[in-house]
Amino acid sequence: MTTNDPATRPAESAERIEVSRLIPAPAGAIFAVLTDPLGHVDIDASGMLMDAEGEPVTRAGDRFRVHMDREALGDRPLGKYQVEVIITKLVPEREIAWTVEAGVRPHVRHIYGYRLAPAEDGTLVTSYYDWSELAPEWKQRLVFPVVPESALKATLGILERVVRRRAA
Repeated sequence: MTTNDPATRPAESAERIEVSRLIPAPAGAIFAVLTDPLGHVDIDASGMLMDAEGEPVTRAGDRFRVHMDREALGDRPLGKYQVEVIITKLVPEREIAWTVEAGVRPHVRHIYGYRLAPAEDGTLVTSYYDWSELAPEWKQRLVFPVVPESALKATLGILERVVRRRAA
């Protein structure tokens, strides 16, 4: 569900995407998936996340490793590689955001995240992807967004399924 409510409408920006979906589950159950490194793999609709290592995150600055396969997108011949996910914001049951670091400098500095808001029938979850902090050399070298809006929407649907299965 993409909402037309001005408070939750996707941001209008050439360097940011936001999509929202009502998930009929409590914020705590959703947040448990989003703070679990394997939860990220479980809900990924891009097909790039293959596996993850690390403990569930609890605060900004926490890190975990993700094994990636860019061939899933078919856009760049990067093959398999690893990234370090660094949590940039964590407000329990409200918001989590992160960036990734790989073996290149400067780091790409694109931000992914989720905001959770109580709703009558569950939790309104907004997924966002922001690449406004990219260094100019990255904006010249790569095409953004790396992950399209359709994948963010699909990830929200998968998130609902995973939350429901973990609760069963």
